[in-house]
Amino acid sequence: MVDAAVQPRVRIMGIDPGSRVTGYGVIDHVHGRSRPVTWGVVQAWRGDADTLPLRLRRIFEELSELAVQLQPDEVAIERVFVNRNVDSALKLGQARGAALCAVFASCPEVYEYSAREIKQAVVGRGGADKRQVQHMMRVLLNLPETPGADAADALAVALCHAHTRLAPGVATGGVPG
Repeated sequence: MVDAAVQPRVRIMGIDPGSRVTGYGVIDHVHGRSRPVTWGVVQAWRGDADTLPLRLRRIFEELSELAVQLQPDEVAIERVFVNRNVDSALKLGQARGAALCAVFASCPEVYEYSAREIKQAVVGRGGADKRQVQHMMRVLLNLPETPGADAADALAVALCHAHTRLAPGVATGGVPG
């Protein structure tokens, strides 16, 4: 285990994948404190004429550019879960794959967390709603305004990872399995 007291700054990119909107949030984590760097969304869906391959390309290209520009050391991404709609889950999985491929070129280690783990880490309740996550991101990261839901979710993924990255039992990174 790495001693957190001597660890240098770690730049973490959080990703909340979506086939229409993919959120991203980047934080710097130093000596147990996190500072926001940037956050926002990739607007993959821009109209009814958009095909899924075009949306995946937008996710890939925009996140690739961000990863090259910001040089994250580690990437944390939300796991996909299947609820009722298998087609939606497949599209979400493809968006997640495009996002992961985009950041692999920068060679960061990749970690994954369930939505429940993320909400538990940043709100204290695994069943928290989006407004609670948005509020906590503003408070915990001292943001000037409340971020949009997808950007807040991505910041929450990054912050969850920052809080748990040195804990025993956390995966050592690499490609999620």
